Amino acid sequence: MTAVSDTRRTALRANAVAAVTKTAVATKWLVLGAGTATLALLGVIALILVAALCLVGVGVLLLAPALSGVRWIADLERRRLAAIGTAVPSPYNRVPTEWREAWRFLRSDPGPRRDIAWMCIHATFGLVVGLLPLELLSNAVEELSAPLWWNSVPSGGATILGGFVTVDSWAGARWAIVTGLCWAILWFALPPLLLRAQVAPGIRLLAPHPDVDLSERIAELTATRAAALDAHAVELRRIERALHDGAQNRLVTVAVLTGAARQALARDPSTADPLLERAQQSVEAALAELRSVVRGILPPVLESDGLSGALSALAAQCPVETRVDARVMSRCPVAIEAIAYYTVAEALTNVTRHSGAQRAEVRVRQRGDELVIEVEDNGSGGAVVGHGSGLAGIRGRVEAHDGTLQVHSPAGGPTIVEVVIPCG
Repeated sequence: MTAVSDTRRTALRANAVAAVTKTAVATKWLVLGAGTATLALLGVIALILVAALCLVGVGVLLLAPALSGVRWIADLERRRLAAIGTAVPSPYNRVPTEWREAWRFLRSDPGPRRDIAWMCIHATFGLVVGLLPLELLSNAVEELSAPLWWNSVPSGGATILGGFVTVDSWAGARWAIVTGLCWAILWFALPPLLLRAQVAPGIRLLAPHPDVDLSERIAELTATRAAALDAHAVELRRIERALHDGAQNRLVTVAVLTGAARQALARDPSTADPLLERAQQSVEAALAELRSVVRGILPPVLESDGLSGALSALAAQCPVETRVDARVMSRCPVAIEAIAYYTVAEALTNVTRHSGAQRAEVRVRQRGDELVIEVEDNGSGGAVVGHGSGLAGIRGRVEAHDGTLQVHSPAGGPTIVEVVIPCG
């Protein structure tokens, strides 16, 4: 009987801990939602100001930054929803930087309009709902502890139920305990329900509209898949050429020299030693060629030192003075790190050959589920993404993994090559 009672008490204790944990976790996400709601409120105010400035013709210049801000706030909420357990994909890839394109983008794409609608709802309803659990918990703590402090405050200063009832006696303090328990029960029961209500607008509005025509996305994926296949074929041809022109020729030489050495051994053993020495040298050269090919497929420094160390090694080998600022908190997939490495390598090669720069800087950071790479130099500028150029090769690599390439290179410089690659 005692064992059954102990088991029952253990089960009740475990259930109570699980329920309190569930409430505490829901409270945490509600408060974080209040944070994104505060940002949404600031965003709505900024949009109103931009709209007002549009009446005098100035606001249109701020349209692209405003839409970028909307996208940033909405993406913060998408990350919160994903952490809670509901992944919400972004309905559009990027915001144009030129105001005319941004205006067409706002008119034609429902994605930013849905983001703005969510901001308006979340800035009001989401903020109130997010702060409500803190109010419930604060009232519960305050009123449960009323017997400890009511007599130490000035007359009429001790109140409960949001200031509507004054505690001026021990009987009132005991009633405060009752109301405090009511607040505690509400805090215990409501946060999971409030959280579902708070995230509902985001789940509905921040996702792509069900009626959106996906043909553009399908075409984009088809193009990136074709680019990936082309990049794979180019890489295979590069490896084949490297093996054919390097290691294979060396090994053919080894075979010829070994055959000659065997014949020399039969005639005059003293003449075989130089042939064997040359064969050994050819084998060593073939091994060096093979190591070079392997390093070209996946640099060993990526495995040993990570992306930051590999980029520092690249910068040290660059003839142009190069500074690396890599802020990568966690390892990305191997394929993404390899793309980042070769992107920086190709960009630094362009800097060395074409820019006339004296200094370059490589900046790498993680932005949510994206890896952002920037290579900047103080050269003459004027870089373009032309067919067959190094920048075109970079674009092919990154687009094969659904990434983007942007080049800012006005005449006279500086040149900034920005690559964004999904790494989630």
